[in-house]
Amino acid sequence: MKNFALIGAAGYIAPRHMKAIKETGNTLVAALDPYDGIGVMDSYFPQASFFTEFERFDRFVDKWRRDSGNKIDYVSICSPNYLHDSHIRFALRNGADAISEKPLVLNPWNVDQLKVIENETGKKIYNILQLRLHPAIIALREKVTKELQSNPHKVYDIDLTYFTSRGKWYFVSWKGDETKSGGIASNIGVHFFDMLCWIFGEVQENTVHLKTSDTNAGFLKLKHANVKWFLSVNYDYIPTAIKAEGLSTYRSITVNGEAIEFSGGFADLHTKSYNEILNGNGFGLDEAYGSINTVSAIRNLEPIGLKGEYHPFCKIVP
Repeated sequence: MKNFALIGAAGYIAPRHMKAIKETGNTLVAALDPYDGIGVMDSYFPQASFFTEFERFDRFVDKWRRDSGNKIDYVSICSPNYLHDSHIRFALRNGADAISEKPLVLNPWNVDQLKVIENETGKKIYNILQLRLHPAIIALREKVTKELQSNPHKVYDIDLTYFTSRGKWYFVSWKGDETKSGGIASNIGVHFFDMLCWIFGEVQENTVHLKTSDTNAGFLKLKHANVKWFLSVNYDYIPTAIKAEGLSTYRSITVNGEAIEFSGGFADLHTKSYNEILNGNGFGLDEAYGSINTVSAIRNLEPIGLKGEYHPFCKIVP
């Protein structure tokens, strides 16, 4: 049984980490969050020590290890995106491996520095890249790999569309601050870009057509794919047919016009991710680098407007 600490216990994604820790037969020793309304912990680890101040959490992690002869084996990081880098460093300095939500960090040079700290401490950094464990995505990768063996120069045409509507709170929170979240592409798109590059090869060309506070869209030329992508948290842009079904979220990936069905199968992906990490097969810094580089570039590129290979949904944005 491994000992875990968790940073960002009140966040949206934290219960999936608690569930994964429990379902893999491990224990949560301590948790940290400035917000103290986290009754969800009663469903998983009611006996875990809880802190609202980082300094007291830091002291506990160090003192618990020294006094008990035990130590924290892993620190799970569910804090706001801009804090991941600091919290990963905290984990490694305390002799623990780090398991971080996406995006691992906001910029590729942060990854480079984390590699130095990995080497200094001998500890590992893992990124939750759960789409790589989704059965439909694995099947797609196997299909594409087989086709590319027959035709190494094949290039696929892909449309990626993702709506996850958010209310006014989103833009008041850290998620609406690009310096803290990295912007729309980093916050809701990074795992899609990771997945596409994992299947179709590295980015060769990166163009942004549209960039607003609630919507990003652009074009990626990968080694084996041309990708038109559109990401938004604006409910108004969701197709009418989807709204009519009472849905506020819509995700679609088409490959050469054929839809990839992956709407289900997400419930246990964090537990699968933890199992892989505990078995020594997690996704580390090298796997995270490509998508971090992509979203960092998107953040810094100037949009060119509706020119060239743009996603058709760009036309609905005023």
